[in-house]
Amino acid sequence: GLTLVDSTTSSPADDIALIVKEAGKELRRVALTHAHGDHVGGVAGVRQRFPGVEVSIGERDARILAGDKTLLETEAQTAVKGYFVKVDWKPDRLLKPGDRVGSLEVVASPGHTPGHLAFLDVRDRSLIAGDALQTRGGIAVSGVLRPLFPFPAMATWNKQAALASAISLRGLKPSLLAVGHGNAIREPAPAMDRAIEAARRAFG
Repeated sequence: GLTLVDSTTSSPADDIALIVKEAGKELRRVALTHAHGDHVGGVAGVRQRFPGVEVSIGERDARILAGDKTLLETEAQTAVKGYFVKVDWKPDRLLKPGDRVGSLEVVASPGHTPGHLAFLDVRDRSLIAGDALQTRGGIAVSGVLRPLFPFPAMATWNKQAALASAISLRGLKPSLLAVGHGNAIREPAPAMDRAIEAARRAFG
């Protein structure tokens, strides 16, 4: 069966249903990279359209999803930022790094949010990085402002954590980089290296 990573905003269910139909497989799982509204806002509609689908999110961002934006003592004490929506559903499964969702391995990538996750497809090493990086407006680590599309940077919780996560994700040697905002990049190592170096300069 299929796994959908992130649900976009409030009403994507019809578009998702078309894609699922074209794939000719059953949608079984929704895996969420983080709790921002533009990634979780469509879950209710997807659940209505696909009864029985399993919705999962990381343990840490599940607290944010439930409305608790307080920080742990071990975390950088910078405010959690971004666009949040009230949800009337609870996740079916809470994820930890190393867990599997279908063929996807759960990878910690905090920075954009405290509990941000990425997903590495173990079949071909495609990396679904959520908002840990963006490619719209030019590839950038979360927190680096891209004037053509500044919103991910404006919604980033902790820039140094985001940079550390980008370096960690680069170390996975992905064959493809897919992100929440922008087009996917095949053989992304050179582009990721450029983005990491730019973030080092930007963050000092």
